[in-house]
Amino acid sequence: MLHDPDLLFLDEPTIGLDVVAKERIRQFILTINQSTTTTILLTTHDLSDVEKLCERVLIIDKGHLLYDGDLDALQKRFGGKRKLIVDFAEHYPKIDDLGVEIIERDGNRAVLAFERDKITASELIGKISQRYRVRDLSVKEPEIENTIRRIYEERLLE
Repeated sequence: MLHDPDLLFLDEPTIGLDVVAKERIRQFILTINQSTTTTILLTTHDLSDVEKLCERVLIIDKGHLLYDGDLDALQKRFGGKRKLIVDFAEHYPKIDDLGVEIIERDGNRAVLAFERDKITASELIGKISQRYRVRDLSVKEPEIENTIRRIYEERLLE
């Protein structure tokens, strides 16, 4: 870094580090990326690094480039369903007519799976709020690890 390189290669920069050291390294990489014109090429199997540090992703398999593009676009295209976790204010024995899949029920909590191109989180929350009393809710995006595993296992990019 002393000579202000145009390109910096980092190979598994956080492998084997504890959580505190990982976060410090990630913050350092982000600082370098934001404060200099240095291009950073990160090779890693740690998908937490990818989520926290990368906007652009290249997926390589057996020496062939399978994907070169935006991380968010990759998630939207291959990530699968999002989840809405709803904690109802009271027990509702039946939840229906929402147009989504109910994948889990536990007491007053329900986990609903939905596809972002069929219904937005906002639309789904609106539907639920009109019909039921809600105590709390949260939206969970598909995990990048599951997306990448799915791409390889189902050979979605070949």
